[in-house]
Amino acid sequence: MINQQKLKNAKKKRRKLRVRSKIFGTAKILRLSVFRSLKHISVQLIDDTKGKTLITADDKKIKGGKIERANEVGRLIAKKAIEKKIKKCIFDKGKYKYHGRVKAVADGAREGGLQF
Repeated sequence: MINQQKLKNAKKKRRKLRVRSKIFGTAKILRLSVFRSLKHISVQLIDDTKGKTLITADDKKIKGGKIERANEVGRLIAKKAIEKKIKKCIFDKGKYKYHGRVKAVADGAREGGLQF
């Protein structure tokens, strides 16, 4: 019998490698990377040429449900980016499916003024 967790982890790894092979953030167009845990979600704007994270945001001080907090994190990262005169970025969902909280982050960032 195949271990279901190993199969699930293998799918996540393949998905991450496939997504990251196509996405690279530059100084002009940064990469918006999403990390999702069971309780929290955090996002970063990364310049891959320098290997530096420029802006971060997470939901640890935001109240509400998971989807609402994710949407607010998207708006927060967009607000911080626009203050630094960053309007465009590349959305990196990583190993996660574009669904639920990851989609809510993207929608919140778009509402805040970021363009993907």
